[in-house]
Amino acid sequence: MATKNWALDPTHSEIQFKVKHLMITNVTGSFGIFSVSVETEDEDFSKAKVSFTADVDSISTGNEQRDTHLKSADFFDAANHPQIKFTATRFEAVDNDGSYELYGDLTIRETTKPIKLDVEFGGVVKDPWGNTKAGFTLNGKIKRKEFGLSWDAVTEAGGIVVSDEVRFNCEIQLIEQA
Repeated sequence: MATKNWALDPTHSEIQFKVKHLMITNVTGSFGIFSVSVETEDEDFSKAKVSFTADVDSISTGNEQRDTHLKSADFFDAANHPQIKFTATRFEAVDNDGSYELYGDLTIRETTKPIKLDVEFGGVVKDPWGNTKAGFTLNGKIKRKEFGLSWDAVTEAGGIVVSDEVRFNCEIQLIEQA
């Protein structure tokens, strides 16, 4: 078997997250700068070595004031912890329809915890320019306070301003490297 290296196609990939605000609606954010590297045996991703980083300063929720707060020490503390990192530990098939579970270690603010991501494998194809590409949809959730994102506030009535649970969705397209 031949080892293959895959790199992120940033123009066809995105990392988004959602968190409940006032427990009545979701606020959506994204990271504009991130990277993924994958090493496989041929086109078999079941034993892939996967690493991911996101640049905290590239966070965007569509609101500059909120983005500044998220970058502050109350949340991500971008000045002292500029990257979010994920390293895969195992990839397991759930069934034969391309559903997998990806397990790995997520690091935020120098706190590392194991997480599980649900993965839908879109397949491997050749694009019109002859490049081999692979596509994945990943979904997961974490408890932000477990990673040191512990800022809290309550409304006058005692309601929660920002939920602890953060859900994320990733659309990842990889390009096989020559």
